Amino acid sequence: KNCIPVLLPVCITLPGFDLARTLDCGQAFRWERLADGAFHGVAFGHVLTVRQEGNELLFFCSNKLFEEVWSKYFDLKRDYPALCRQFCQDPVMREATGACPGIRILRQEPWEALCSFILSQNNHIPRIKGIIRRLCEAFGDPLGGGDFTFPSPGRLAKLSAASLAPLRAGFRTGYLLDAAEKVASGVVNLEALCTLPLAQARSVLQQIRGVGPKVAECTLLYGCGRMEAFPMDVWMKRVVAECYPNGLPACILGNQGIAQQYLFDWRRSRRTL
Repeated sequence: KNCIPVLLPVCITLPGFDLARTLDCGQAFRWERLADGAFHGVAFGHVLTVRQEGNELLFFCSNKLFEEVWSKYFDLKRDYPALCRQFCQDPVMREATGACPGIRILRQEPWEALCSFILSQNNHIPRIKGIIRRLCEAFGDPLGGGDFTFPSPGRLAKLSAASLAPLRAGFRTGYLLDAAEKVASGVVNLEALCTLPLAQARSVLQQIRGVGPKVAECTLLYGCGRMEAFPMDVWMKRVVAECYPNGLPACILGNQGIAQQYLFDWRRSRRTL
């Protein structure tokens, strides 16, 4: 009798990592918490279920996919405890990292990150997730089990605003189509953004209709791995105005994007300083 092989999880020990905080802090929108506490999502065209048990992370995937996709996606090779010790030279960062520990910056696919943050404008997380889910179901490729890839820029560039109406994305629909057309045509080269000087990379992204400084900065941080990018939304503007009126502390320079995520989560959870 033929037996279907059971996929054993890749298990790693990673103290100081918080899976739920990392996946729920507003940097990615295709992860759902399952009834057993695990998370299920899709990235780079691959499906993953991942669970945290204390200091252990269980990745339900092959060793090959773990090394090629998920280790990079979760930024597992970076020494976050060392970074946090460095950040703690600043008293505000010391409080933020202590209050909101375990966050990592997810290294997402640049095209998906760009679209996600275009759709995030003047929006809230449940609605953003709903729009992205409908987008993938309508125009992505099926992966089985109700999961779909993120649709390519070439696929979306062929569509009209009317065909995207069921997504209920509102004014963001035109921005999404303009992004697809510019990326598909090569006007915007997303891979080049990973290495271009940061100011130039920002300018390239802001050629896209509806992409302002915040969406550009989020795309560079979460999609291109530019850890020096520093997205500024309403929460971060408050942090900077109230805590850093004379500029950001030297201890976070070069890793402002990572520091920003701790500050964002801390400020949002506290509501007041």
